[in-house]
Amino acid sequence: MIRKCLFPVAGYGTRFLPATKSMPKEMLPVVNKPLVQYGVEEAVEAGLENITFVTGRGKRSIADHFDISYEVEHQIAGTAKEEYLTGIRHLIDTVNFSFIRQHEMKGLGHAILTGESLIGDESFGVVLADDLCIGGEYDGVMAQMVKLHKQFRCSIVAIQEVPEDEAHKYGVIAGEAMSDGIFRITDMVEKPPKGEAPSNLAIIGRYILTPDIFDKIRETPPGKNGEVQITDAILRQAQEGCVLGYKFKGRRFDCGSVDGFVEATNYCYENIYKAK
Repeated sequence: MIRKCLFPVAGYGTRFLPATKSMPKEMLPVVNKPLVQYGVEEAVEAGLENITFVTGRGKRSIADHFDISYEVEHQIAGTAKEEYLTGIRHLIDTVNFSFIRQHEMKGLGHAILTGESLIGDESFGVVLADDLCIGGEYDGVMAQMVKLHKQFRCSIVAIQEVPEDEAHKYGVIAGEAMSDGIFRITDMVEKPPKGEAPSNLAIIGRYILTPDIFDKIRETPPGKNGEVQITDAILRQAQEGCVLGYKFKGRRFDCGSVDGFVEATNYCYENIYKAK
C-alpha cells in the first residue's frame, strides 16, 4: 500500500520572475488556491496522506500554508469567510507533512534522493506541482496510477502524447504497448535533440517509484550542468526489471510556463471555481 508522496519544491521558478523573486512558484494562485495545494489534494485523493516536501531557501511560505494561521482564523471566525478555509483545514487535520531541505540544486534525481530518509523502504508517489492535472470525470492522475501499481508492483511514469516538434522539451519514452494506454518502457531520453526523440510520448510530473530507485540514483553519474537526471535512474530500473508508462485520463496544464499557467487559471475558473 502506498502511503507517501514526495513533492520536490526547491526550484527557483525563474520563468516567473519577478513574481518568484520572493515568492515560491508553487504558491502562485490558480484562481484562489496555490498551485501546490492542487497537487497535495490529488495525492490525498489517492490515499497518500504522508506528504514530504523537498524544499529549499525562500520556501517557508509552503510550510506556513499547510499550518494553522491563528491571526486569520481569529479575524474571520463566525463569518461567511470561514468557508474559504474548509479545504485547507481538512488537509491540515488529516495529512502528515514533513520537510527536508535540498541545499544544492542538482536535478530532480538529487531532489528525490534528498527525501530518502523521510520515505524509507517503500514505494511512493512523486508530484511535480508545475504540472497541474485535472481528472475531470475520472479519478485524479495519482489515484489512477496507484490502482495500476497495486496490479503491477513496479515503478510507473505518467506520459502523454505531445507534438513531435515539442518532444525535445521533455523526457521521452520508447516502449512496448501492453494494453490500452499502458507501455512497458524500453528506453527513456531526457530532452532529446530535435528530430531524435524515440517517440512522442512525453513524461509528465507524476511518478510512482519503488524504493530501489534510491540506489539507482546513487549509482547515476551527474549529467549536463552537474544534474542527476531521474530519467537515467528510472531507465536502469526498466533495463533490470520493469517500468510502465501510463497514458493517464484527464487534462494536464504546464504551469511552469506562463502560457500554461494562464490556460490552467482560465480552465479552473470556468470549470471548478464557478461550478461551486
